[in-house]
Amino acid sequence: MNVIRAAAAALLLAAVAGCSTYNPLKALGIVSDPANPPTPLTPITATVTPRAAWTGAAGKSLGFQFMPVAEEGRVFVAAGDGNVTILEEDTGRLVTRIETKKRLSGGVEVGDGRIVVGTLKGEVIALDANGKTLWTNTLGGEVIAPAAAAKKVVVVRTADGRIFGLNAEDGKRLWVFQRPTPSLLLRSEAGVIAVGGDVVAGYPNGKLIALDIDDGKLVWEVTVSQPRGATELERIADIAGLPLLDGPNVCASAFQGKLACFEVQSRNMLWARDLSSARSLLSDAKNVYAVDDTGAVHALDKKTGASVWTQDKLKYRKLSAPAILDGKVVIGDGFGFVHVLSPDDGSLIGRLPLDGTQVMALSPSRGALIAQTAGGQVASIKF
Repeated sequence: MNVIRAAAAALLLAAVAGCSTYNPLKALGIVSDPANPPTPLTPITATVTPRAAWTGAAGKSLGFQFMPVAEEGRVFVAAGDGNVTILEEDTGRLVTRIETKKRLSGGVEVGDGRIVVGTLKGEVIALDANGKTLWTNTLGGEVIAPAAAAKKVVVVRTADGRIFGLNAEDGKRLWVFQRPTPSLLLRSEAGVIAVGGDVVAGYPNGKLIALDIDDGKLVWEVTVSQPRGATELERIADIAGLPLLDGPNVCASAFQGKLACFEVQSRNMLWARDLSSARSLLSDAKNVYAVDDTGAVHALDKKTGASVWTQDKLKYRKLSAPAILDGKVVIGDGFGFVHVLSPDDGSLIGRLPLDGTQVMALSPSRGALIAQTAGGQVASIKF
């Protein structure tokens, strides 16, 4: 059974039985929450002026979470209708639009002349820049996260928690990592990180793991947070956002759990904080930034985990993961706005409206951030 439907069924049973009706899925924007409407925007004192240097169109997301990729002077964007749009990074001019004739649900990964996307039917498709299909592999599980690639291996995570290593040249399966998962887990569009010889991934029950990219064997595992609570819903403690690799350290956050940082070589925990988040983390020279499950934005000291500031004026606005542009913290919301926060105190110092639909992702580009919205707008954001 689809985990979201399973969770909804569990909630219905709890409500009928008179139990707690707390719904962690509302915080992710999966289920609406009339008890916590989005915080209205108020006037700000702008000290930076974000602008769209260019905008383009790439097709609607159709309920899936896509992330654009800027690579070698071009921007690659996947959409739910099956199209992959390629734009010039500096101008937004349309280079080409590839019609896969598939219902896409995950992507996009670009490298070594390959564009990799995924479908709900578990298909992983590699294309060249002209739209020619290089290879296809069917994994038997929904692909809702972008792939990652290193050392000629394409790493794909399916929605049921399995992680596959595929030969980048022909798509053949090299290995698969799987382990028993809880009956309820969050659908994560974060995927994995492939860097050097390691694949780093968050896992259910608060686990953070690293696999050898050559054979998929477990290299190390640490516990970010232990499940807590009396019901299955309350005990969801999945690491649903991308972990943060920061020099010799790695950090991750668990939904309904903790945010913790570890020294990679020793796996010793450096610090941990009670902070529930299902979004990817971000860091700069001083802080780690996280969006909690209410939409409050937190800055934590990288060395100690101490709170530097909390910005709660964007609560319940279905925030994206944070990004950095010109030293400022940038976040999109579910209503088409891009917000700029001061890294010093978290104050709102800039705002840009886009097309009015959810800002799904903000990806780094040359001197800019590339935003992709659920409505299909692509924008290069600069100050």
